[in-house]
Amino acid sequence: MTTAREIMTPDVTCIGEKESLAEAAHKMADLGVGSLPICGADNRLKGMVTDRDIVVKALAKDRNPAEITAGELGQGKPVTIGADDDAAEILRTMGQYKVRRLPVIDGHQLVGIVAVADVARALSDRKVGDLVDAISE
Repeated sequence: MTTAREIMTPDVTCIGEKESLAEAAHKMADLGVGSLPICGADNRLKGMVTDRDIVVKALAKDRNPAEITAGELGQGKPVTIGADDDAAEILRTMGQYKVRRLPVIDGHQLVGIVAVADVARALSDRKVGDLVDAISE
């Protein structure tokens, strides 16, 4: 069966946990993405920040995104997938946690991201449809 390593988007750009949400927004715009993994000084994944997080947790609360660090939003243990985990595990994890993007970890190293679009390109329409239903509940 297909593994996360085979369908992931490699070479992921992180936002540092001490960098601001404004810097995260600029990186997202430059890269044409809607989310970034948050990485610590130890190069370990600390969480994810999305464009929606910036709007809902900063702008909509009249907080200045230049004064909020990405690390402030990366609370709790991030949901990840192992690089050698199979497609069934990807589907299960995305559905269970209702996430559209999964950081891919090899050991403790971030090696890529699997997004719903990656899953859609790699798997059957039925499996993708079931995933979208699970995420949207």
